[in-house]
Amino acid sequence: MSGTDGAFEEAGGPGTVVIDALPRSLANLAPGARAAVIGVVADGEPAVARRLHDLGFTPGAVVEVVRRAPLRDPVLYRVRDYEVCLRRAQAECVRVTGAQR
Repeated sequence: MSGTDGAFEEAGGPGTVVIDALPRSLANLAPGARAAVIGVVADGEPAVARRLHDLGFTPGAVVEVVRRAPLRDPVLYRVRDYEVCLRRAQAECVRVTGAQR
């Protein structure tokens, strides 16, 4: 949780449980989980990386998985005080760490 400029520590509170501190894809988080963005990787598609960055998926931002659609795609995420839906392919490009529940 270091390297997030304290944003992640403030978001967590008493009773939060760290599930995983290893880098992983945003698409792999379960509903209700929170994690800090460490970067966006869009192989061969710089427009996708730029769009995700513009949506607020920047290093240090805290993302919460709000809910999934019935067929698991798209997924609603809360980032920087607003909610955004991403398809699984887009969420795979966002790398996160320090998943909490």
